Parts: sequence; C-alpha cells; structure tokens
Amino acid sequence: MKQIFSLALLFLSFSSWAEAGNEDTSSDWPRHRGDPALKAVSLATVGSTLSLDWVFDTGDFLKSSVVVANELVYVGADSGKLHAIDLKTGNQRWHFQSEMAIEAPPLFYDGIIYAGSTDSFLYALDSATGRLLWKYETEGEIMGAANQSIRPLSKDSVIVVGSYDNFVHCMDAKSGKLLWKFETQNYVNGVPTIYGKKNVVFGGCDSMLYIIGLEDGKQIRSVEVEAPIAASVAVADGVGYVGNMDRSVMAFDLEGGDLVWSYKQKSFPYFSSPAVTKDLVIIGGRDKGLHAINRVSGKQVWRFSARGRVDSSPVVAGDKVVFGSMDGKLYILSLTDGKELLSYEIGEPISSTPAVLNEKIIVGCEDGKVYAFKSEN
Repeated sequence: MKQIFSLALLFLSFSSWAEAGNEDTSSDWPRHRGDPALKAVSLATVGSTLSLDWVFDTGDFLKSSVVVANELVYVGADSGKLHAIDLKTGNQRWHFQSEMAIEAPPLFYDGIIYAGSTDSFLYALDSATGRLLWKYETEGEIMGAANQSIRPLSKDSVIVVGSYDNFVHCMDAKSGKLLWKFETQNYVNGVPTIYGKKNVVFGGCDSMLYIIGLEDGKQIRSVEVEAPIAASVAVADGVGYVGNMDRSVMAFDLEGGDLVWSYKQKSFPYFSSPAVTKDLVIIGGRDKGLHAINRVSGKQVWRFSARGRVDSSPVVAGDKVVFGSMDGKLYILSLTDGKELLSYEIGEPISSTPAVLNEKIIVGCEDGKVYAFKSEN
C-alpha cells in the first residue's frame, strides 16, 4: 500500500504541483510561510553575495518572523509593539501597541495586517497607518500566525488562528465576527494550514493531527501522532508534512489519514516547520541540523550541520535554501546537496523565519533587531 501511494505521490509532485498555488511574488512575502499551504517556496532570486543593508532595533526580545507587503516590513516584539518598517530605508513608518508580547508572525491580506498577541487578542490593523480596525479575543495566548482563505460555500474571506485556549478560531476577515471554533485537548501553537481550499490542517500539543472543514469547522478526521506538535504542517499534493517534539518528521495522507513515512535520526525534537519542494521536505532540528528528506521515500538526501540548534523554518528560493540558526548565523545553502554557499554571522540566536525577496533577505533576531540583507549577483 505504501509503495503504491508513493508512486502516486511521485506522479502528483510533477503533474499537479501548481494546483495548490504559491501566492508569494518576488517583491512581497505577505504570509509567514509564503502561501496558505505553508510550503515556504519563494519566487525570488537569491544572488551570490550577502551584505548588510540596514538594521532596525525593536528595543526588546524578538521571536516574531517578518512579513513584507507594499514596501513595508511588519514584525512583532516582546514590547507588545507591532512595527511597520520601510523596506528601502529601515525607518519606522508606524507602530501599534498591544497589552503584551507579540511573538506570532503577522499576516498581510487585502490591506489589513492581522497580528496575534500573548494578551489573547487577534488585532486587525490598517496596513498603511496602523489604525485598529477590530480585535477578537480568545481565552489564551496566540503564538502562531493567522492564515486566510475563502470559504468554499459562503465565499466570504475568513481568518483562521490557533490559541492556547485549545481552540482554532475562524472569523470574518473584515469584521472579526466569529464564524466557528474547533476545540482540541491542548494548546495550538502552529499556523492552521489551508488544504485544497476547503479544509484546515493543524497539529496540536495533544499529539493529534486534525483535518477540519473550512466552511463549518467540523472535524473530518484526526490522526494520533507520536508526540506533541509545536510547529506548522506544510501541505502539498494531499500530503501533510510536520515534525514533532519527540524525534520524528512525519508525512500523512490527508485523505485517508494513513502514515506515509516517518523520518527519525537523533533523539532531538523539531520546532521548525518544513519547506516543501517538488522533491524534498526540508526542516531544521534541535540536533543542530537542517535535514533534506525525499518526499516519496522519507529517506535522507542530505543534512547540513550548523553550530546551534535550528528552530528557524527554512525558505526555498530557486536552487537555494535560506534559514537561521541559534548559533547566530544566517545561512544560504545549495538546494541540491546542502553545501554552504553563503553565511552572515549576526552573533545572536535566530529562531524566526526569514522573508526572501528578490535580492533581499530580511530576518528578525533574538537580540531584538531586524536585519535586512542585500543578496546580489
């Protein structure tokens, strides 16, 4: 059964890859992982050089990843501020103050920035001015980014977000009105993934993988996994890929709920979310490695060794992979063999996901600063 499924997956990976769509352009990175399916594939071109362009200091510890839209960089900080930074100059355009830390990456959609805070609120702000449009209260911290989609029957634009109140919440994108919420048995830390434009896929700290309907929030199926899931599920061709907090990266057939493969190396957890290409699943581990796994077989293709754990989620751009490490370096590797092509030593831990644009890479660092690099040929 597994062999038949793997052959089908191999065919799909080349014939229907574009069906899921990658909304990222070369000049914007409006979502935390690039598109609603969280595949983390950028259309940008990364050059052969890497030089520092500008640095913006948020003044506090920083876990949030950046997003970029319409020449503005958006990032949250532990000060409770959401910052909007000019992409070209690195100067602040505006900031919004929440009650507590913003560790969740923002989401840009249709002129609105959505940002979850540890104060339990999801804030919707005018992207140009930072003016509060609405806020929605959960009963727990929001640690993962929101996602956006169009419900298949109602045809309304919706925002979906997980919370430490054990629920995934779905609200109207314009008004913030609650449409449905789905209860799990523990925290929801990652980003809810949109699958097939009709389902929501996510893992929880209750060691379950859930597939629920985007229209009504009703459970379609759940799959028991080996350990809690702290990161997000990347979806391609009907298969969900995710690492867990034990020592496994797993691939699941989302239609049937069957385990396709389980990749196990050293006994270290995975807090990184995977990037998915036509052939590979690429994910960082707390074994200080970035792992490239064959999508069909689940076997290791290559592994790159950093000097610190890799909680940063990688982004693929063309023939390169970009990610940060807790060793304080931003790395650019060859997608083909995992060889290091470029690196820049910031000197402080990087746990966030980089935004990869044409000839520019932007990443937040735990020293509270946002670093923008030029990457030119």
